Amino acid sequence: MSKYGKYIVTELKEPEERKKLAPVYNTYARRILWMDKDVVPGAFNMNTSWYLKAARTIDDKPHTHDADEIIGFFSCDAQKPYDLGGEIEIWLEDEQHIITRSCMIFVPAGLTHCPLVLRRVDRPIFHFTVVVAGQYVKKEQEK
Repeated sequence: MSKYGKYIVTELKEPEERKKLAPVYNTYARRILWMDKDVVPGAFNMNTSWYLKAARTIDDKPHTHDADEIIGFFSCDAQKPYDLGGEIEIWLEDEQHIITRSCMIFVPAGLTHCPLVLRRVDRPIFHFTVVVAGQYVKKEQEK
């Protein structure tokens, strides 16, 4: 066991509440990895998935977070990295957005977002979310 190997996550370790949603989630997506403070003490939350087919997602109701979030959707075609290969509907407050290009969406803390609908998935779409609790503080190292 190395000193820093504990920071490397190579197996899916979902929270129990997410495991309960897996039968529905797995009908349209494949979760890859999940990280949070319970997987790696001190870590913030990030999860990754492949979206595989059109569906109304488990994020079908508007919600907020107490922390900022980044939501990402990426093409899996290296020759067309900005052509998403599908169509995703996401709501930010009362605005509907239709996403057809690779993107990252910044969702400030408290901003209502979702539902999230996979309207069309022509090829797998890589998806991630990052939720960072608290404030980013940079401490300069003493030399």
